[in-house]
Amino acid sequence: MAEKERPIQPVDATTMPRFAGSSTFVRVPEFGAVPYCDVAVLGVPFDGGVSFRPGARFGPISVRQASRAIRPAYHPEYDVQPFAMLQVADAGDVPCNPYSISESLAAVEARAGELLGTAEGPHPAGALVSIGGDHTIAYSLLKAVNRRFGKVALLHFDAHLDTWDTYFGEPFTHGTPFRRAAEEDLFDKDASMHVGIRGPIYSPKDYENDAELGFRIMSCDDVQREGVDGAVRRIKQRVGDRPLYISIDIDVLDPAHAPGTGTPEIAGLSSRELVMMLRGLAGMNVVSGDVVEVAPAYDHAEITSLAAATLVYELICLLARR
Repeated sequence: MAEKERPIQPVDATTMPRFAGSSTFVRVPEFGAVPYCDVAVLGVPFDGGVSFRPGARFGPISVRQASRAIRPAYHPEYDVQPFAMLQVADAGDVPCNPYSISESLAAVEARAGELLGTAEGPHPAGALVSIGGDHTIAYSLLKAVNRRFGKVALLHFDAHLDTWDTYFGEPFTHGTPFRRAAEEDLFDKDASMHVGIRGPIYSPKDYENDAELGFRIMSCDDVQREGVDGAVRRIKQRVGDRPLYISIDIDVLDPAHAPGTGTPEIAGLSSRELVMMLRGLAGMNVVSGDVVEVAPAYDHAEITSLAAATLVYELICLLARR
């Protein structure tokens, strides 16, 4: 088999300033410009499933813009040069229908399937990192990931469970994706968990129902008591060496660190705690992931968008270190 060509790397910030040039994520090449792809970055500008403040449809463009601030060549905490090891490409945005949840979810599943090689496409990507958009999209992403990698462990960072049944009679919302995913057996119910859960809920039964779906919970209070190292230990014990999908709702962060989101909850994780948890997962079998719920209209000085862009970068580094 012929040796792979060297990856086409992001635009060099020492020759083209970071505030100029390409508008792709960290200025990587577009998907159509690379002969192969190890990691595809996909934007999903959809917020038709939100229950409170809208605006996450503008998340992908805002996160890409904020990613200009990142110096992507070398990550010292992972000791990795991710873009020299992996061909990363920006696959653009899914053409979501702002007036139809069902059509949008079908479009997300189809495009993710094309990129992952489970549907007809130019060349398959080895992994997918998606930028939302609201959390409704995780259901469609998991369907595509399941067809490529089989049943995955699901690690969900969020202030909220997202395992409710319906909202105002609608089964597909940003509060229901993992209920729908559980019903279709898309993730490993013996290896999945939420991290960062906090705040009031609709009913005491919400936690009971969530446990029946196969999740274990590490709340923000648990993280405070046990620390980052304790959280990482719990995650590793739960997941083991199974293929792992990581879904990050930006509202897992405290509003002081991520004000630009649709359903903020106080007393959340700090950005430092979250990135340290992710860095503690280096070497695990991460196969894909997403970062969702950035609503830039509520942001200040790109705080939230920069946090989300950094988390996307961290996921790419995890894919390089698996």
